Amino acid sequence: MRELFDEAAGRSPLDPQELVRQASRVPLRKRFYKEVGVAEAEGGFAITLDGKAIRTPSGRQVIIPARVLADAVAAEWADQKETINPMTMPLTRIANSVVEGVVDCVDLVSDDLAKYLQSDLLFYRAGHPEGLVAREAAHWDPVLFWAAETLGAHFILSEGVMPVTQPEVAVQAARAALPGDAWSVAALHVITTLTGSALLALALAHGVRDAGQVWAAAYVDEDWNAEKWGVDEEAAGRRAARLKDFHAAVTVLAAVNAPAAKGP
Repeated sequence: MRELFDEAAGRSPLDPQELVRQASRVPLRKRFYKEVGVAEAEGGFAITLDGKAIRTPSGRQVIIPARVLADAVAAEWADQKETINPMTMPLTRIANSVVEGVVDCVDLVSDDLAKYLQSDLLFYRAGHPEGLVAREAAHWDPVLFWAAETLGAHFILSEGVMPVTQPEVAVQAARAALPGDAWSVAALHVITTLTGSALLALALAHGVRDAGQVWAAAYVDEDWNAEKWGVDEEAAGRRAARLKDFHAAVTVLAAVNAPAAKGP
């Protein structure tokens, strides 16, 4: 099993789009197992193929902290047909990446995630037309107000695409609101990469915005253009693929932060 994800997990463990590009270059392997199971293991649950636990490219056993998430990963393996296609297994790719590239360096991953706060999608506003300006404000302002009022993170907005340097105190205040466990941090990194906004990812993690609101906020400009000029089918296809990875990351975040996952 390990060679199936050598490319997908060994080089870019946090960028879902790069994972898909890498996985697409790996020849599909025939399904070699009959039964998929979930077994209790130290620290959580293991996914088994004909009784053997799956492992990462470096040989680490994949241990998943929540049963509901383990069941979902197992379902991806069970759903494979004659061949195994990693691109149809976003939860497995995330799980593999967490174990391979995040558990030993959570702070570094958090630091990398925080870098997005210097150029967050929510900071760069359209100057016109008025309808788009208003729509961006409706989707983005509540998140910025929450960051300022609750986190103490006061960011600077800019019109257009000219870069603006954000106050380091604001960046650090928002970074301090990141979770501390590898699975949550990894899920937020994926969400940030897909949406272009670490603040939207944070708002989701803290229950300020739900998944639907976050996805809509990330595509305000694209949806506006589609309404005016029609849907770009190629762009729509890319967006649909990203949405699957987004839902997988949301599933991970919800599963590992559910009361049952945290224990008494």
